[in-house]
Order: sequence, then C-alpha cells, then structure tokens
Amino acid sequence: MSLTIIGTVAFDAIETPFGKTDKIIGGAATYASLSASYFTKKINLVGVVGDDFPKETIEMFQKHGINTEGLQIKQGEKSFFWAGKYHNDMNTRDTLATELNVLANFDPIIPESYQNTEYLMLGNLTPTIQRTVVERLRKRPKLILMDTMNFWMDTAWDELMKTLKLVDVLSINDEEARQLAKEYSLVKAARKILTMGPKVLVIKKGEHGALLFNQTQVFFAPALPLEDVFDPTGAGDTFAGGFIGYLAKTGDISFENMKNAVIYGSAMASLCVEKFGTERLQNLQINEIENRIREFIDLVQFEITLS
Repeated sequence: MSLTIIGTVAFDAIETPFGKTDKIIGGAATYASLSASYFTKKINLVGVVGDDFPKETIEMFQKHGINTEGLQIKQGEKSFFWAGKYHNDMNTRDTLATELNVLANFDPIIPESYQNTEYLMLGNLTPTIQRTVVERLRKRPKLILMDTMNFWMDTAWDELMKTLKLVDVLSINDEEARQLAKEYSLVKAARKILTMGPKVLVIKKGEHGALLFNQTQVFFAPALPLEDVFDPTGAGDTFAGGFIGYLAKTGDISFENMKNAVIYGSAMASLCVEKFGTERLQNLQINEIENRIREFIDLVQFEITLS
C-alpha cells in the first residue's frame, strides 16, 4: 500500500542534559518516513531542501525504500534549520534558532508517480500547504492523517479549520488538543475536535502515553518506562509515521486496528528517543521492533477477577 508523507526535511541542532549536537538531520517528514519504512517500502516523500543537504542522506532515504522524487532541491539556497535546548524534565524546551530558508516559499509538487497514493500523512506545515497537497491529488487517498501545532492555531485559524475538514485522523499532543478545542478536559476536547472534520483523534501525551478517540470509543496506550531518554526531538513524528505505516502495511483502517497502530507508533517513538536525532531510526533491526512490541504487550496484559 503506497504512503505519501509531506513535511519538513531539515537540519537540527539539539542540546539535552545528555549532551549536544552540531547540525544533524531532522524534520517531521524525515522522522515519519524512516519510521514508516519499517512497515511499508512504498513511501513517497514530499519536501524541500537546499543544496547544502547531504546527498548521502538522500541515498539513505532511498535505501529505506523512500521515493525522493518529490523532494525538491533548491540550488543556491539553504535547508530549514531549527535549534533547541531541552530542560532537565525532557518535556519542555527552548527554541534557540529557527531559519525557514527554503521552507519560506515552499510550493509542494506532487509527481505523477505519487498520484494513486492510498495513504497520506500531512506533517506539520502551514494548513494552506497541507490543503494544497490534498487538492493536487486527483484521487482522494483511503486515509489522510494530519499533524498541526499551536502556532497555526494562533496565526492561521480559518485556514486550519478548512484543512481539518479534509482529513480522517488528526494527531496532536495534549496541549494542542486543549487549545484547539478550548477545553481542559481531554474527553471534552476530543468530542469537540471530532465535530471539526476528523473521524479519529490521536492525542499524544509523551511519557504519559497516547489516547485514541472516535465518536463512540476511547483507547489508551501507556508509554513504556525507559531508563534513558537522550533526545525527544521527532518522537511525535516517529509515532505518526509508525502509526500510518502500520495501517498501510495491514490495509485495515478500522478502529480496532488503529489500536494496534497506536502501539506500533508508540514502540517506534520509544526507540527513537534512545539516541540523538534519527540515528536510532536509521539502523533498526526488525527483531528490535518486535521485542519492543512485546514489552508493550507485557506492560498492559493482566488478568483480574471481579469479586
């Protein structure tokens, strides 16, 4: 099943209590595509980089089965760059630098070979660009997943509302869900968000797991307790990539199967944070993913006798 992922392909510079990096490969589409590549090898990437982006990284994408025909390379321009510093709790961070560069005038091009994509992930970009991608596909995908952030709620509310009406699944964190719905209770927030267009809502809660909602059902997946979290950058995008990658692999978009997809997405995110940047995602073995899934199963599996 073909999967198209649009989002940032970028450079990051990261500082955490465990150390710091110079410029390394990052971006929402990078994390999501690498994560999904362990489930399906028909991944189409849509993004933009400058001519400073390493050719060997593009070759690495291709080795992971990621089609880079839709990755624009702008000659004489620089790639998007973000720098951040995480606090000791690893949940809060300060943005030290944001350089849009090629992203400032990004116009997504959908190659002909992408036109029959069955699954689409709209990574965190402006709602207008996200909607443009959907409109440029001649055939609506079987499932569209979207990510967004607080910034677009503050600056592009009307455009965001238009784009939300086009998607099947919205994946956001708990803070974003509360802001979008203007409700503190996540249950009330989910109920309200599901009237905005999406049929399914995923609320990511970091070290506190993830919630999956549709109009009538709720599913909760805990996060796996980890001894060391080196770098949480890209964990949410890795989760989303694993989630939609698993759905594309199985071809089943029922709520029951989405429960499995939440576990697979959570497992991929838990692996990602164990090293800086995409280092862990680039070299995973299938048995590592399978073992991590078993850990999740062991974490939640129990028997209880009602008195």
